[in-house]
Amino acid sequence: MRTTTPKNSTFSLKSKLVLSYLLVILGTVLVLSFAVSVAVQNYFYSLQVERLNYNAALLARSIITYYRMNGSDWNNMQPPNLVPNDQVFALIVDNNGKHIVCSNNNPVEQNNCDNSDIAQALKTVLQSGNASSGSIQLTLDNYNGPVIYASVPLQYGNQTIGAVFIAQPRITSGYDVLSQINQSIILASLGVAAIAALCSYLFVRRFVRPLELLTTAAEDMKHGRYTRRVAQNFPQDEVGLLAQTFNEMADTIEADVTELRRQDQMRRDLIANIAHDLATPLTAIQGLSEALADDVISDPESRQETAQRIGREVQRLRRLVADVRQMTMLEAGQIRLDLAPLDLNSLVDETVAVMAPECEELGIKLQNAIPTSIPYVEADSDRITQILLNLLDNARRHTNEGGRISVGAVEKDGQLRVSISDTGVGIDKDDLPHIFERFYRADRSRAAKTGGSGLGLAIVKAIVTAHNGQVWAESTPGKGTTVIFTLPLAQQLPQQAKQLLNSIPASHYE
Repeated sequence: MRTTTPKNSTFSLKSKLVLSYLLVILGTVLVLSFAVSVAVQNYFYSLQVERLNYNAALLARSIITYYRMNGSDWNNMQPPNLVPNDQVFALIVDNNGKHIVCSNNNPVEQNNCDNSDIAQALKTVLQSGNASSGSIQLTLDNYNGPVIYASVPLQYGNQTIGAVFIAQPRITSGYDVLSQINQSIILASLGVAAIAALCSYLFVRRFVRPLELLTTAAEDMKHGRYTRRVAQNFPQDEVGLLAQTFNEMADTIEADVTELRRQDQMRRDLIANIAHDLATPLTAIQGLSEALADDVISDPESRQETAQRIGREVQRLRRLVADVRQMTMLEAGQIRLDLAPLDLNSLVDETVAVMAPECEELGIKLQNAIPTSIPYVEADSDRITQILLNLLDNARRHTNEGGRISVGAVEKDGQLRVSISDTGVGIDKDDLPHIFERFYRADRSRAAKTGGSGLGLAIVKAIVTAHNGQVWAESTPGKGTTVIFTLPLAQQLPQQAKQLLNSIPASHYE
């Protein structure tokens, strides 16, 4: 099965999704690495400050011991070495800020003794009596940069007799650990990224595959393969819903295309049928006219009969043209119905009276079996008469001598169901669904006896539909056919008036 690559796109959807997953993972790893780096730095910084404060407190206690041994006097006091190495700076001052000892008199660090930042830190400690710590810029032996300092007061006899200040560079061993941690994080990130890339590719491939199938199906439908569908084994998510919607859309399109093709075929059949039905009488008219013009028929009686035949063929053409025109107007909704309460029983009586002579000539019994108590219907009497005439004439043409045609009606579901039943030849089950189509004839021979224009039942359906009713047929070949149509009931007032009239004695009108 082929797949379609999106046009005018640098990356496919699959590539974009995989790349987006990788970017999210790498971004998360970078944020995690930065957070770990900051946390490690803060940890080592706080640890160094804590240790420096501890050393400053030990140094302060040692100085107080020497101060007490010197008779509680700073003069001529010789404390031991203040710093363990050259990377630590120390300064001791009395309560007035006067220097007692400054960095073991290291010449490189002598300039720090008068540093304003150190003086300010010591002044703060002397005034508050509380220890302090922080970071400043100093020059030490073989070092120049930021240092961490701790300053604590010298307390003796509930008095602040001075302060001690020590500073050292920020230790680098923590940065080595941090570097190793970062390196481990980077290596782990690369491994995670590789695994994530593989997993995301498999996931995206599973996610995109249904979309590729949908695209392929859409391409097939674009090229006219309207029966194309996608598989129904998609997951029950948005993509599965999309696939289901696509199949439903395809069903609708296929049905519409099939209907369009059917209507196009019907249009062609319509044109062919009209041409056939027009050609037959025209051919007869032409032949008979030429016979008259050429004096082929010279006998007056024969000429009279020929003229009458020409007249009948002309009437046949007029009926066909009238039926086609009426059918077109009905389907276009251009015929306005004159709706009014209608007594269908009386209308059927009138129609039966019109059709009775023709039926009697053929030995067919025609009867009105509609009860007199049926309710009125809301209908156009002229159009209903046309329906009855069409259906009764159709039944007459398909009923043999000795047969029976009856008209019945029954109220059901708020409508009146009218039925025209005959004991004729019936309709084959394959023809039954199509008998209301234009120019459709179950009689393929188009015999003059049963041919008709092919529009009678189509006109019946159009008129019934205009009355918001339905029409259908039931038939058993060899036993007869029943055509049923429905009409809406009228208001109750006409029915009540009819019952009132029926209740008045006939003698009242004498």
